[in-house]
Amino acid sequence: MVADASERIREQLGDLVREAGVSHGVLVFELDPPALHETVARLKAKCGFDLFLDVTAVDWPGREPRFDVVYHFYSSAERLRVRLKTRVPESEPAVATLIDLYGSARFMERECHDMFGIEFRGNADLRPILLYEGFTGHPLRKDYPKDREQPLVPSRK
Repeated sequence: MVADASERIREQLGDLVREAGVSHGVLVFELDPPALHETVARLKAKCGFDLFLDVTAVDWPGREPRFDVVYHFYSSAERLRVRLKTRVPESEPAVATLIDLYGSARFMERECHDMFGIEFRGNADLRPILLYEGFTGHPLRKDYPKDREQPLVPSRK
């Protein structure tokens, strides 16, 4: 079933996808950052991926581009998951926002920005959601020092 779906979805996405495969029973498509928004729009409109589950990143220090930005979507009609991966460099860790396609992207992108420093162009609200204002750095980057001290934040009364 996954292999059949992979071919059908690959046809809908056309040349937007660089590589396709299956990992742990999940369809995986790799694409270039400029193709992200159009790819997701097609997944939603033509392939029925109605739920945006998650966005995160994977840090690969020493590799260029350094970060994989990883998205997960689900089709409730077909009971099928898909993962999209795109690579961004450390010098410009940025991709397009998906807020106009999925409203929940507003908060998920904030979390990924907090933890990894990935910018989501078009998301006007990337203020911290898990960390506090004044926190410096991105704690899920592999070069973040685990014993780093952060400034104290005065309590509000």
